[in-house]
Order: sequence, then structure tokens, then C-alpha cells
Amino acid sequence: METFLFTSESVNEGHPDKLCDQVSDAILDACLEQDPESKVACETCTKTNMVMVFGEITTKAQVDYEKIVRDTCRGIGFISPDVGLDADNCKVLVNIEQQSPDIAQGVHGHLTKKPEEIGAGDQGHMFGYATDETPELMPLTHPPSLAKLTEVRKNNTCPWLRPDGKTQVTVEYKNENGAMVPIRVHTVLISTQHDETVTNDQIAADLKEHVIKPVIPAQYLDENTIFHLNPPGRFDYRWPTWRCRSDWSENHYRHLRWLGCSRWGAFSGKDPTKVDRSGAYIVRQAAKSVVASGLARRCIVQTGKIPDKDILTLIKENFDFRPGMIAINLDLLRGGNFRYQKTAAYGHFGRDDPDFTWETVKVLKPKA
Repeated sequence: METFLFTSESVNEGHPDKLCDQVSDAILDACLEQDPESKVACETCTKTNMVMVFGEITTKAQVDYEKIVRDTCRGIGFISPDVGLDADNCKVLVNIEQQSPDIAQGVHGHLTKKPEEIGAGDQGHMFGYATDETPELMPLTHPPSLAKLTEVRKNNTCPWLRPDGKTQVTVEYKNENGAMVPIRVHTVLISTQHDETVTNDQIAADLKEHVIKPVIPAQYLDENTIFHLNPPGRFDYRWPTWRCRSDWSENHYRHLRWLGCSRWGAFSGKDPTKVDRSGAYIVRQAAKSVVASGLARRCIVQTGKIPDKDILTLIKENFDFRPGMIAINLDLLRGGNFRYQKTAAYGHFGRDDPDFTWETVKVLKPKA
């Protein structure tokens, strides 16, 4: 039987990139909660014991940016200089200006009374993807263990854990009539920050027992599955003493980069007029609906069970891809309650949460 390997990788909420994403989206939440017409393009970067937010924001909301930064860092677990960032004492820099008028003229709602006429704040290519490999219609390689890493850290099952971490999963597939069918998990790699007292043996044992086994279905693990658990040895430095990140840096993988289809442009800190975010949400909903309706096993409109042109017709009949209508139909102008901040760690897709409106499936039925 001919098989092949496919790998996905992701980062934990304590990774400097994800910290930046969460700060940017927490600011977006705060703006939209008070003013749904807010136009937000917020960036964040961080270095040892320092966080800076900058960008363009036009809003009627009264936002305490520094408080949001500190609250977000504290919620992740950065509460001590020992982990490289102390939420209550770190340096916070804020440099926010209003949105460019050249962009504003195309996206501000007061310039047109018809939502379908509201334009996009930028251009780009968006890909939607879904597969029947898992109940969430996500690839089996999409690593669910990162959220578990945070869970066992915060509930003290593994008190030696620190916030930063990365996971990589490699799955062996076979090609079955044009569809990717998972056979087994080939390799699991976890690199996680930890305190100075824990041994490498305990790290490996705890990660297998409390992180890997609960999240990877047992039928995909066998005696030949390879485990790389903190392969360099130690990961106890004070985060992030040697790097500076912004919320653009690893977005290229994190959101949509499966099977050769990739996109560029961050999601976090952007309101729905930025179609690199809202466009990706609507095409994920379309792809997920195609797979959930049994029209394809894997969808970037290929490996279909009915002709591609018929699937495309159903998509056009059921989804409105105009920027203004995307925001309305997916209820994307609603912020607050950590709505967007939740998307900034552990993935924008494949999660059972009522705030993730783009994960709602539309049943697509071909005409007889």
C-alpha cells in the first residue's frame, strides 16, 4: 500500500507570537464591544518584560490599552520575572493612530447605507478547508495537544509547565480514490517551557500520560509511533530573552496552510472589513458545509462526490461573499466577552463555540 506523510505544527498561548495575537484581539474585542463600527488594525510586539501595541484604530470606544495588555499577559500566566514577563511590572508602550483616510473611505458604514456596498479594507487570497478526518472536520495533524498543555498547567496536573510551547504532529496517510485517509500517527513532537527543577524523564512521562494520550485517539498510536518530547533537552530560559515577535510572524502556518494552499496576512487585531480575516471565515464555513453535507471528503472544492461545478453552484446559492454581508451574516461586528481573543490561540477553526459562527454548517442539498 502506497502511503505518504503530512505534518502540521502550532504554538501554545504562551508563545511570544500567540501572546501578541491575544493582546491585539483583546483590544479588538474592547473596541467592538462599545462601538461595533470600530475600524481596528492593531499590532503587538514583545521582548523580555516589554509589550508594545501600535497601529491604526478609529473608534468611539474609550479603551484603556495598557490595562488590556496587562490583563491579557496575566491571564496567560506571565506573572513573574522568572518566566520572562511580569504582567504587573513589565514595560507597556502604546502608539495608536487613526485609520488611514484612503482606506476609511471604502469601508466606513456612514459612507453607504447598504451593507452590501461596504468595501474591503485590503486585498488578498483566502482559502477555506475542511476534511472528514475528524469530527471537527479538521485534519488529524492539527495538533489538539496545545490546549491540553495549557489545561494541565493551569489545573496544576503538571505544575512544572511554563506558558510557552510548540507541538508538531505527523500522520501517515493513504490515497483512497483521491481522498487522504489517515492510517496512523507517525510522530509527535512537543517542546514546552518548564521550570528548572523538573527532570527530562518526568517531562516525557507527564507529556505522554497527561497531554498526548487524552487528545490523540488510541487507534492512531502504535508501537512504532515516534515521540520527540523536548528533544533539545532543556527549555527553561526566561521567555523571551532573545527574540522579538509581532502578531504577523507565524500566521502563515497557523490559520490556513494545508496541502499546498497558503495565505498571507494576520487575523488578530483586525475588524471584519479586513477580508484576510473575515474572508477566511466565510470560505471555511463554505468548505465545512460542503464536507458536512456529504458532497466531498476533503474540500478545497476537489475530491468531490458530485461534479465540482455543481458544488460551486450550491456554494454561490448559499453564501454571500461581499465584505459587508460577511460581517452581517457571521455576526462579526460583535466584540466583548473575549470573543475574538479566544480565536488568537489554539486555532480559528474546528472549535465548538457559539462565538465561532463560521463553524456553523449549512446543509447543502443538490437539486434532484
